[in-house]
Amino acid sequence: MRLGVTLPSFRPDASEALEAARRAEELGLDGVFVFDHLWPMGQPDRPAISAFPLLGAVAASTARVCLGPLVARVGLVPDDVLVAELLSLHRMAPGRLIAGLGTGDAKSAEENRAFGIPFAPADRRRLSLTAVARRLRDEGVTVWVGGGSRATSEVAAELGVALNLWEGQPAALSSQKVKSEVTWAGPMPAALPELSQRLGELERAGASWAVCAWPEKLETLAQAAEVLGDGR
Repeated sequence: MRLGVTLPSFRPDASEALEAARRAEELGLDGVFVFDHLWPMGQPDRPAISAFPLLGAVAASTARVCLGPLVARVGLVPDDVLVAELLSLHRMAPGRLIAGLGTGDAKSAEENRAFGIPFAPADRRRLSLTAVARRLRDEGVTVWVGGGSRATSEVAAELGVALNLWEGQPAALSSQKVKSEVTWAGPMPAALPELSQRLGELERAGASWAVCAWPEKLETLAQAAEVLGDGR
């Protein structure tokens, strides 16, 4: 199982996120990811760095680590623009982009409304998700389809791409009929033994990735990766 981490992007500038990405790469972690939100969930008074410029800077500042949005929501920009943004990253970081895609939900709809961006009905958002995911897949981009509902599971199965589970639990992973990635493993235990145990449970349930919430100590996550590797 590969391990990644979300970057601290709810900040007034990108310096901390870029330093975190470089440090994650130095420590041997596999991926760094950025939220595609206009503000932290439920906190419209806090700043949020735009995902795609930040990912471009991460691509230029690193050489090995995978990177991507977690997740890029259809409907914030036209589908053609979203595809172009992701293909630009694909060209900047060949073989390293993971295009996490999602439809958004009732919690994120408020961001659209605050800026006068239409929030389409669920069936139209799923059609956009399918179209964007197919175009990126056909260009050779690794795609994760976000969700966990039956509808998004069917999209992932139809396209042959990974299902991107939010705060995935081992039991939920085991029940999926398509390839699953844990993209938000939740706030992880701070102590190494408990963290290693938790990640091991996810790996045994079939997760090929676990992306953790931004930790205070990347070193602890890197140590957990070593423990997992030694146990194989």
